Amino acid sequence: MENSTEVSQFILMGLTNAPGLQFPLFITFLLIYTTTLVGNLGMFLLIFFDSRLHTPMYFFLGNLSLVDFCYSSAVTPTVMAGFFLREKVISYKACAAQIFFFGSFGTVENFLLASMAYDRYAAVCKPLHYATTMTTNVCAWLVTSCYVYGFLNGSIYTEDTFRLSFCGSNVVHHFFCDVPAVMVLSCSDRHANELILIDLARFNIFLALVVIIISYTFIFITILKMHSGRGYHKAISTCASHFTSVSIFYGTLIFMYLQPSSSHAMDNDKIASVFYTMVIPMLNPLVYTLRNKEVMNAFRRMVFETK
Repeated sequence: MENSTEVSQFILMGLTNAPGLQFPLFITFLLIYTTTLVGNLGMFLLIFFDSRLHTPMYFFLGNLSLVDFCYSSAVTPTVMAGFFLREKVISYKACAAQIFFFGSFGTVENFLLASMAYDRYAAVCKPLHYATTMTTNVCAWLVTSCYVYGFLNGSIYTEDTFRLSFCGSNVVHHFFCDVPAVMVLSCSDRHANELILIDLARFNIFLALVVIIISYTFIFITILKMHSGRGYHKAISTCASHFTSVSIFYGTLIFMYLQPSSSHAMDNDKIASVFYTMVIPMLNPLVYTLRNKEVMNAFRRMVFETK
């Protein structure tokens, strides 16, 4: 990535400069990150080691937990360290790496949620053919595709941002290196680069949402046709956790990235980004654990077997 920039580092403005809020915010984010780490890695290891959870749904869920941990880790430790530093400096290469990993894992999650929607469609709408539809090879292909495209997407985001020249201000009005916040600092014409960013983000979100909406349309039609109360409740419980995660994830994502750069308010972006980068990764394992009896039973087995 060649660049004729004079900027060798960036200064992150952080969430707030109020001295009285630095320590309380650090403690808050430490608790959030600890919960994220324990919840997601715990979920991943639980699914990995418990043979009863070696099914397509939990295969996707295990990867979702791993991705949540990774993209939260791309941002949160930097934010927490910034609470104790007067100048929140991040090197040019570290900023590029943060954009790459955050963009990559965010894209992976986007398409993992779409893959999980298809899995739920197969489970509810075609239960008799589920085992032959969601085979090990199909699941592995879907997840691998999510990772390959995600890292390709992260590379495009990073290249699109850092092929610009940065020869003016190096103060990023954000608490991490997010593409819109960094791109606005460029002293070269960034209009085409912004269009690439917005169009690519729209394409990714649109494609995943089409799969999710179509899948849930068929799911709801199937549920409405059910005459058995037990089957109805089982179908609802099967999809409830995933639908909750989808609603939280895409609601924040659309607010953040599908608005024109001229309408971005940095303070609003910071609040939304806290939710997107830290809170959602923490919530996902809680949503799936509290609403899933199989995960709770696997957790109890693991606890009692280790005693």
